[in-house]
Amino acid sequence: MKNNYLSIDIGGTNTKYALFDNAGNLYENGTIATVTTNQEDFLKSLDNIIRKYESQIKGIAVSVPGKVDVNEGTVYYGGSLPFLDGLCLKAKIEHKYHIVTNVENDGKSAALAELWLGSLKEVRNGLVLVLGTGVGGGIIINRHLYRGSHFQAGELSFMFNGAEEEAENYSQLVGYDVSAVSMIGDIATKIGLSNKKDGPEIFKAINAKNLDALEIFEEYCEKVARLIINVQAVIDVEKIAIGGGISAQPIVVKEIRRQYSNLLDRFTLHRETTTAPEIVVAHFQSNANLYGALYAFLQHEDDF
Repeated sequence: MKNNYLSIDIGGTNTKYALFDNAGNLYENGTIATVTTNQEDFLKSLDNIIRKYESQIKGIAVSVPGKVDVNEGTVYYGGSLPFLDGLCLKAKIEHKYHIVTNVENDGKSAALAELWLGSLKEVRNGLVLVLGTGVGGGIIINRHLYRGSHFQAGELSFMFNGAEEEAENYSQLVGYDVSAVSMIGDIATKIGLSNKKDGPEIFKAINAKNLDALEIFEEYCEKVARLIINVQAVIDVEKIAIGGGISAQPIVVKEIRRQYSNLLDRFTLHRETTTAPEIVVAHFQSNANLYGALYAFLQHEDDF
């Protein structure tokens, strides 16, 4: 019988997939390199995954970069995969395989994973910040994911840090200025590493209190803390979960908390008038979007 679900997390570098039941028990999973050439080749790569499981599944849940109209299952912009722009991925999959499909944004999938089985499980209002190439996010209000009027809520990468110059300058955007990937690269350059993406070596240097590494890392965490203060002023949540690859390093959330506290000490108005959220590590790491995409599907399964 077809009692299971296939969840697919499409990323800019890798595409992950997993076979689940409706309680979130993971039975099998795998990873392939994301095909980035064109839409046709990309869909062929998904075919290889879906064909493997189609006899076992009653639904397909997809997490994808870009803005997603969840009613239609259409992807806009596509983030690091621009050929997804305008693609109704839900219709493409359903038409070919005759399996009910739901498509959700990756940052929102991460938030749904935490809401369902993770660090926001007991929280009414919360936020997930995903620190990666940019800053993804998902807002939980009254135990529901808030998508906004145009499915854009939580797209924190597009917030401005400042707009001092008239010319278009993307470094003013949070997604560039608060990029964990850029922070790793900057430290690698500063301390003389040839591999600009070697996260483990970077955090060895940070934990060893290398002064050059610490300076860049602490500045980065202050930027994250400033972002949290700004977002908290708007949505006032109980708990903020920090996700993304670097969140697995205990020093990351510890330093973000320290910088947040320092900012409140410097700005007494904030300290005296606002209630700080609890800042925690997200429960799910690399598989967050797989769980969250599945939960998005299960929430609407009766509507399909």
